[in-house]
Amino acid sequence: MSDVTTVAKKYIETWNITDAEERRRVIGELFTEDTEYADPNTHVTGRAALDAYIAETQRQIPGGVFTLAGEVSTHHDFGRFTWQVGPAGGGAPFAVGYDFIAVEGGRVSRLYGFFS
Repeated sequence: MSDVTTVAKKYIETWNITDAEERRRVIGELFTEDTEYADPNTHVTGRAALDAYIAETQRQIPGGVFTLAGEVSTHHDFGRFTWQVGPAGGGAPFAVGYDFIAVEGGRVSRLYGFFS
């Protein structure tokens, strides 16, 4: 997986994986071992910490579905994109944000999120 757009899309899909074993497998494939993730609620390093944060977020917004809300803009090994989380089946989103992503060797090395 080397295309930044593909990596960003797979990253968003990761937030929708509720099976813990499957989510850890995908995180292992998609993120560098020392990946750094930060948003207004947390700043974590490493795959296990990111997995724990995603699991906690899923508990806080049960049934929420994360989707891209537009195109992924890229240059070099960097990307930015807008996302939203809302009810399954559509409807008004609960939250909207945008992320900046750095990719190394086809994997997310750093990701910084902002909420709108």
